[in-house]
Amino acid sequence: MAPDANTPLIEIARLRKNFGGLRPLRVNALRVGAGERLTLRGLDAEAAEMLVLLVTGASVPDEGEVRVAGRDTRAIATDTDWLVSLDVFGLVTSRAVLLDSLPLESNLALPLTLSIDPVAPEVGAAVAVLAEEAGLAAAALTQPVGALTEADRVRVHLARALALNPRVLLLEHPTARLTPAESTAFGRHLAQIGERRALAWLALTEDDAFAAAAGGTRCRLAPGSGDVTAGRKAWRLW
Repeated sequence: MAPDANTPLIEIARLRKNFGGLRPLRVNALRVGAGERLTLRGLDAEAAEMLVLLVTGASVPDEGEVRVAGRDTRAIATDTDWLVSLDVFGLVTSRAVLLDSLPLESNLALPLTLSIDPVAPEVGAAVAVLAEEAGLAAAALTQPVGALTEADRVRVHLARALALNPRVLLLEHPTARLTPAESTAFGRHLAQIGERRALAWLALTEDDAFAAAAGGTRCRLAPGSGDVTAGRKAWRLW
């Protein structure tokens, strides 16, 4: 049975997870509903990675629960079941592998096909649309990804995250290597995509320029207690 339209896409309750950090990851309560956009401060790189692993079902909590579209991630029983559950998400993270020696077109084709050398014409057409949506120049499609700027590499991750029409984006410190101006531009662009696609997202970030430009609800996690406080929605800067 499909989840009710009012069921949160992500729901975390009383979460505790021991990992390699100095303290356990704690999140007492966090929800992301359909079309809702949140930025969350208070997670360093290691904690952000662990939260993404928990939300996507690649790891399970020591205590508490994580639900995706109403389903407890502990109920994912098989590899096939897990892969199907990932269809909800698009992941924007520098941990995702880019094939630096291959053209941008081949890298963007990877979510769509395993045949990337050469890219079939129909896949190439879909890739061109993704590149444009993510703000990548058409001329860059023939360039090796290793030659791209850091700002464009983030947009490559975004384009690949959008490829399979997710319901929610998970962004893991996406602008950590960008300048404030680049962060602002990326946040504005993300906001426009979210509006156009009616897409939800949870962005784990310490970047104020990005958070302000992206809009949505700005939240803060207190790592010691696990409490999440939500501020007012950010003004968008365009």
